[in-house]
Amino acid sequence: MKGKILQSTGSWYYVRTEDGKQYPCRLPGRFKQDLSKTTNPIAVGDDVILSRDDFSGDLVIQDILPRKNYIVRQSPRQKHFKHIIASNIDQALLMVTISQPRTSPGFIDRFLVIAEAYHIPVTILINKTDVLRAKDQPMLDEILQIYPSLGYPVLLASAEKKQGIAEVRTLLENKITLIAGHSGVGKSTMVNALNPGLNIKTKNISRKWEKGMHTTTFATMHELFDNSYIIDSPGIKELFVIEIRPEELSGYFPEMRERAQQCQYNNCLHENEPNCAVKAALENGNIAWSRFESYLGILNDIRSVNYWERM
Repeated sequence: MKGKILQSTGSWYYVRTEDGKQYPCRLPGRFKQDLSKTTNPIAVGDDVILSRDDFSGDLVIQDILPRKNYIVRQSPRQKHFKHIIASNIDQALLMVTISQPRTSPGFIDRFLVIAEAYHIPVTILINKTDVLRAKDQPMLDEILQIYPSLGYPVLLASAEKKQGIAEVRTLLENKITLIAGHSGVGKSTMVNALNPGLNIKTKNISRKWEKGMHTTTFATMHELFDNSYIIDSPGIKELFVIEIRPEELSGYFPEMRERAQQCQYNNCLHENEPNCAVKAALENGNIAWSRFESYLGILNDIRSVNYWERM
């Protein structure tokens, strides 16, 4: 049988087969060899071939069909391993909040770099607009000014107040979408607002620390409405970029991509090199300082982890 992975718990996988039925499945031992590369050789969204184990009678995952794409991060527990967040997706919805909790520009940019690397379109969804205060306005204005001009649409919503839901629903129609962000930004609340029948468990943020509390334990694909699916992923605390070499990084920043070709050196890292077109655009105000600071932060991370040297 052919099926699609709906949820992975680490030991069991829940698969929807082509006839619409769902089954718990497990992995045969031969897949464990892939753990030298990734913490999860099979991810939500994978298309797989199932067979029946003659001894136990359990359904087992016999093979993984080729992925059209996937989005990956550094494993939060093992820095030289990668973790696949989801595969075979049409787009990503990056949910951010200006406060309660605050999403940093650096986090936004790291996610966008990862999505660029795997050719996945991203829409930024600013949630909890109903609780914005006057001091939050500068960050909101900055997001609205920078990202749409780079090809990343921005939507405003309040899942709690059911505001902006129609626009989000239209975006998700007839697509498989990954929804990602920090814990506490309201991912599960948004999914419930889109389809109340799912009734996904939610939690309030920590009042003391203004940080999100983990609600979604395992990435799970939900059917929102006909032919429209969303993958609700566990909240991401920190995001480290992997599988990108230092000299390739600027190619995943749209505003740097073409300008980098005009630098004096082909392998310019846009730090202290002479005749750097990226630095010139930065000084002229054509590249936002916040984006350039994110670039430098990611560059330093790549150097410190040296993951690309192990590829």
